[in-house]
Amino acid sequence: MEALKLNKNIHAKSLMSKVKNKTAVIGVIGLGYVGLPLAVEKAKVGYKVLGLDIQQKRVDMVNQGINYIGDVVDEDLRQIVVEDKIKATTDYSRISEVDCVMLCVPTPLDKYQQPDISYVQSSTEEVAKYLKEGMLIILESTTYPGTTEEVVKPILESTGLKCGQDFFLAFSPERVDPGNKIYNTKNTPKVVGGITENCTEISAVLYENVLEGSIHRVSNPAVAEMEKILENTYRNINIALVNELAILCDKMNIDVWEVIEAAKTKPYGFQAFYPGPGLGGHCIPIDPFYLTWKAREFDYHTRLIEIAGEINNYMPEFVVERAMKLLNKEKKAMNGAKVLILGVAYKQDIDDLRESPALKVIENLERQGAIVEYYDPYIPEFKYKGKEYNSIELKEENLRLADISIITTMHTCFDYQFIVDNSNILFDTKNATKEVKNNREKIEKL
Repeated sequence: MEALKLNKNIHAKSLMSKVKNKTAVIGVIGLGYVGLPLAVEKAKVGYKVLGLDIQQKRVDMVNQGINYIGDVVDEDLRQIVVEDKIKATTDYSRISEVDCVMLCVPTPLDKYQQPDISYVQSSTEEVAKYLKEGMLIILESTTYPGTTEEVVKPILESTGLKCGQDFFLAFSPERVDPGNKIYNTKNTPKVVGGITENCTEISAVLYENVLEGSIHRVSNPAVAEMEKILENTYRNINIALVNELAILCDKMNIDVWEVIEAAKTKPYGFQAFYPGPGLGGHCIPIDPFYLTWKAREFDYHTRLIEIAGEINNYMPEFVVERAMKLLNKEKKAMNGAKVLILGVAYKQDIDDLRESPALKVIENLERQGAIVEYYDPYIPEFKYKGKEYNSIELKEENLRLADISIITTMHTCFDYQFIVDNSNILFDTKNATKEVKNNREKIEKL
């Protein structure tokens, strides 16, 4: 049946042939955490790939075979550069050379917690300038349901070409979990939803040619867009639940970590989530608000999502409140206290600072007059709200000089026994010290 539909459309038939025999040239717009791993995987299986990015530094590094993304193997990038399988450029006119375009651009929130799809719009406008018959465009950037059909499609069709007939359009949400040792771009299942059946099928075959994970086809882009929001909203809400439980357990003098370990013994109906100093990264703290914003169009208020957001956003403040109480027990004020933050990356063993709750913890501490330093081997320096920070060394003297040390990221390279031994007060917001044997009286857990 699908073959018959393809045969009725000469552009679909021609593009499918190129995709199957890997003669299609793939363009990837946005060479960040999503785009570069995807570009590398496509080049590794034999496609010729053109990477496009507005940052000249990224382009130069790719062309020199220098990797800057943790989920990409250094040697893989070097090899495909040597084999001339991948090139990078800031020249968007070269879109005219490609057959398939993958949009992997940022979709942040603005200061009003509304979706900022300006990168999607501007990238699509660039594609439209060079759109040709038989081209496939796939949006991978996480966004609200309706973006592909309501924003991307009209821009492309403004050229006079018709979607599903002259060119093909689909949405396939990125599934990237930086630092995950098991699942990566190559082996994670993929969801694909196209405007038409031909759009879906050509996109699915392209991914099947590249990835090891299964390809799940859905009926339209809106379903694929919504399922991505569901994935991250599910995590957002469950993390909010355990964060709220952690606040209550603190008031009741109950160890929330022991509670969760006990609940995990149930073999059905329970999945463990863990509290912490807040949410970070490019997905969980942001994506649910796309749905909240879109729901207003239908006169619906997503109460559960918004309450979860409020709880998670409060956690950095709660951490500072707890730290103040711990100092008060030692007859010390937060104003003027020396605080050492251990880990500023948003999750363990990565160098990604985006939306890290540690930044808000630092901001709140400094607002209370604390003198804050940090240690993170993955992030030697950073700038936040105009202020520059530099990592100090993790040595006895620096730990002993701090009135309180706070673990905000659970890096596996940390020597937690050493940290505990040399800290005055250690506030562990991640239960990173659960295996520590000695001096446990110094540890205060979230």
